[in-house]
Amino acid sequence: MEQYAIKGGNPLVGEVEIGGAKNAALPILAASVMTDETVYIENMPDVRDTNVLLSAMENIGVIVKRTDRHKVTLNASNISELVVEDENIKKIRASYYLIGALLGKYKHAEVALPGGCDIGCRAIDQHIKGFRALGADVKIEHGLIKTQAEHLRGSHIYMDVVSVGATINIMMAAVMAEGTTIIENSAKEPHVVDLANFLNSMGANIKGAGTDVIRIKGVSHLHGTEYAVIPDQIEAGTFMFAAAVTKGDVTVKNVIPKHLESITAKLLEIGCEVEEADDCIRVVASKPLQHTQVKTLPYPGFPTDMQPQITVALGLSKGTSIVTESIFENRFKYVDELTRMGASIKVEGNTAIIDGVSRYTGANISAPDLRAGAALVLAAMSAEGFSTVDDIRYIERGYEDFHLKLQGLGAQIELVETERDLQKFKLKIG
Repeated sequence: MEQYAIKGGNPLVGEVEIGGAKNAALPILAASVMTDETVYIENMPDVRDTNVLLSAMENIGVIVKRTDRHKVTLNASNISELVVEDENIKKIRASYYLIGALLGKYKHAEVALPGGCDIGCRAIDQHIKGFRALGADVKIEHGLIKTQAEHLRGSHIYMDVVSVGATINIMMAAVMAEGTTIIENSAKEPHVVDLANFLNSMGANIKGAGTDVIRIKGVSHLHGTEYAVIPDQIEAGTFMFAAAVTKGDVTVKNVIPKHLESITAKLLEIGCEVEEADDCIRVVASKPLQHTQVKTLPYPGFPTDMQPQITVALGLSKGTSIVTESIFENRFKYVDELTRMGASIKVEGNTAIIDGVSRYTGANISAPDLRAGAALVLAAMSAEGFSTVDDIRYIERGYEDFHLKLQGLGAQIELVETERDLQKFKLKIG
């Protein structure tokens, strides 16, 4: 029955350490199969998605050793299987990164069609287009994406839409292809850049990551490396909005402020105070929140993964706000849960019209996906009264020790597994 039990009403105050970026760690783990030498990765987030991927990699022969919770050593010199159809791997979107990595190294891969959060259509047509442009044969059969190539050759690839996943997959597949590959209209997200830096540290020749055009000159092989994953911009943004929603004062540590510029800009717009230092950001919400408009966009625009969190904040603002979701078409599923807490939100297509209310009230709610689940926890922490949040397995996919970090900021939140645990929590908080 695992759920969060929450007593709302406490401003969150204090400092919180941000972990490694899940969205960077996953492709970096996949790319580690592209060398026969040992790879050492630090700042690895200990979340469900990374653990599922590591387990799937072990199943195909990768030797995985955890030297501590956030350090992992990998050696893929004895991969025995190029078919990845582990039952758990189907549950995470990042399974498809193994296609580009295995295709790039072995010219062959078969990987189970990916899952992840049900937040709308995330077609893999751009991935397939890129693989074929490099010379691979691609087909989908029996729930597997199957790729095969005699040779991979560099190509000029124009992405019809900006796709983070496709940019990453094509980049990996092209690293050891003959000649030069150019990816136009490529994604610019920090985790795309982090993967490129990781591959370059292994001997790849990638230039332009973080811009519209990535150029990859193929190399004959990759070597081992030591690398630290960048901080998680979405975890940081979630805690920054936790300060806004609870009228708190929170400092996020171990962050890269540049990666958070669009989030910081919106916090300033809605009336929060923001102080930046080299690797930390402080958010203080001492004034009533103000309404605004926001549209999700590819980086450096406002991230779609922060859309539920800002919607929760705007639900408590003065006036009417408009949130437009331009990346995924099914990302307002949490609104029904938020409405049960007293929010006034009307969804029309890909737009939410939000009339701010003075407070939320506690309710029994369920997390529909990873980021919406975290946002609903923020709503519950600001609410008057008691709440439970079910289906927290989604939240655990991408947030390490979420409830413990919130406790460290003064939140009254517990992970409960039984009705008895729930009653004990209620007695404790009074």
